[in-house]
Amino acid sequence: MGITVTLGDAYCFSKINKPGETKGCVLDGKLYPYGEIARTENCLRCSCSKREINCCSLFLTPIGYDKENCRVIFNKKNL
Repeated sequence: MGITVTLGDAYCFSKINKPGETKGCVLDGKLYPYGEIARTENCLRCSCSKREINCCSLFLTPIGYDKENCRVIFNKKNL
């Protein structure tokens, strides 16, 4: 038995496709083909089907740190 504690927070979401969309899934104005999407422009990993697109962030958002003395720096190129 074990306990895992994270110092960050990731997220996932689903979006149902508009009726009649037959070429793929639209996310943030960009059309993605059906299937697995390894990385979007906004650093998400997604799965696109005829019904919906499911996405999860590829990074953890830091939580529980000293916000007065520290700052979060995110570099998309190093992800």
